[in-house]
Amino acid sequence: MFDVLKKLGWFFKQYRKQYSIAIVLLIVASVIEIIPPWLIGEAIDDMTTSALTEASLRNYVIAFIAIIVSSYALNFIWQYQLFGGAITIDRILRKRLFQQFLKMKPTFYEKNRTGDLMARATNDLNAVSLTAGFGIMTLVDSTLYMAFIIAAMAITISWKLTLFAMLPVPIMAFIIQYLGKIVHKRYIVSQQAFGELNDNVLESVAGVRVVRAYVQETLEQQRFFDKSEEVVEKNMAVVNINALFVPITRIGMGLCYVIAFGYGAVLVSRGELTVGQLVSFNVYLGLATWPMFAIGELINVMQQGNASLDRVQETLSYEEDVRDGKQLTLTTPSSMNVQKYSFQYPLSQVKNLSRISLHLQKGQTLGIVGKTGAGKTTFVRQLLREYPLGEGQFMIGDVDLSKQSKEQVLSWIGYVPQEHVLFSRTIRENILFGKEDATDEELHEAIRLAYFESDLQNLPMGLETLVGEKGVSLSGGQKQRVSIARALIKNPDILLLDDSLSAVDAKTETNIIQNIQRARQGKTTIITTHRLSGIQHADHIIVLDDGKIVQQGTHAQLIVQNGWYKEQFDRQQLEEASS
Repeated sequence: MFDVLKKLGWFFKQYRKQYSIAIVLLIVASVIEIIPPWLIGEAIDDMTTSALTEASLRNYVIAFIAIIVSSYALNFIWQYQLFGGAITIDRILRKRLFQQFLKMKPTFYEKNRTGDLMARATNDLNAVSLTAGFGIMTLVDSTLYMAFIIAAMAITISWKLTLFAMLPVPIMAFIIQYLGKIVHKRYIVSQQAFGELNDNVLESVAGVRVVRAYVQETLEQQRFFDKSEEVVEKNMAVVNINALFVPITRIGMGLCYVIAFGYGAVLVSRGELTVGQLVSFNVYLGLATWPMFAIGELINVMQQGNASLDRVQETLSYEEDVRDGKQLTLTTPSSMNVQKYSFQYPLSQVKNLSRISLHLQKGQTLGIVGKTGAGKTTFVRQLLREYPLGEGQFMIGDVDLSKQSKEQVLSWIGYVPQEHVLFSRTIRENILFGKEDATDEELHEAIRLAYFESDLQNLPMGLETLVGEKGVSLSGGQKQRVSIARALIKNPDILLLDDSLSAVDAKTETNIIQNIQRARQGKTTIITTHRLSGIQHADHIIVLDDGKIVQQGTHAQLIVQNGWYKEQFDRQQLEEASS
């Protein structure tokens, strides 16, 4: 049960001063709180023996006021320190999780669903935070505070009565401990179900246009209702066990009171206890009610916190699939040399790239074409270091790509993916994402190169137009050109255009390609495309089929060969002529 505290040892050590102050003051406040019952008993005995004077009454009142004021001050300080620590660990773990999400490569996201990751960053972190705050408080209250109360009852009143009255406590503790283990197992299952629900909701919201287009709203609603019912069922399984903690505690406390009244009355009749002491004892039992409940709360919070921390740690401990190289990196990329290079995705059963060989000088343009699934995007991903490199050589200059810093490699690259990711910000902010400190002149030059000027004039607020989530307010072609402008504003040494002109018309494509040619002289460009007009100017073109190079050369060389390139070129020429 207390494994979670060991796992959080690094945090408690780092903030030991804050937690030490909180725990010490909590203990002092607990000690102060056991004084009033003793004072009440003394006052009752003074009244029953007619020994209560004006001076002693004034002393009792002053003592109670002092206890109230000091308890208020102490409780304020320890709660501020303790629950402040709970907020701190929530911030630290959330920051670490987000950093982990940003570092992870596609393999990680293939193994983990987005909804489940969101559940870990919200519900699970809340459970861990609760453990670091409320959990520590219940730990102190259910142990030290309870010990102080029992000691006060035994020392100041009667050890016999204390011994008999506390007999139900060990039995309660054993039952609650057993139930806590069940809570731990069921809570993990409920959190997994919540993660699945999150994932389903994300998919439905992201694909709402497709859902509506196929009139599948009713089906999606039913899926959501079914998954919600499953989540409710799993959580109710946890609640059913949690609901047993309070009744068990109440029954135990009831038995304690019955024993205290019964055996206490016997001791009073024997003259071994005074009436005031019996009243004090029952007041102490009243104080012990919360520590009794705290035992159940402690086990519940600790078990849920432990289960949630395990899920969070599982994500944080996931090691990067692509590691940084140890060799000194190049300052600027020169030629690209690939020799007999093969690559296979982690979950693939076949080679996705097979014995690829090519040489590209700095400043040249490489065109990559082929049918769908031929391996064009896979080749681009090697440069982006999204996966561990495969077999063979993949070199930039004279240094193997695997021996270079990932950050350095990515700093050379401007990337425009097939699926254009725009953020729910303005067009200006989306373009400046490529270079935050870009000047207005650089911004407008990137827009000009992406052939986006005329579209920008037709938008309601120009550069300040909000694009909506994932660029929902823009057309496909506009999204592509914003993405291209974002890459061009960086003025990268290597520009990767991964089928990034598919949504624009032929004239716009020609203008963009010509702009890139003029502006990027001396810099390397790699273009993957299905439309051959976009790579006719390339210095070198490779045709991929099932991950293999089946043709290569310039446009002029390839159209005189009988092969896929000529067939595709002729077909596209006929389509353009007939349109």
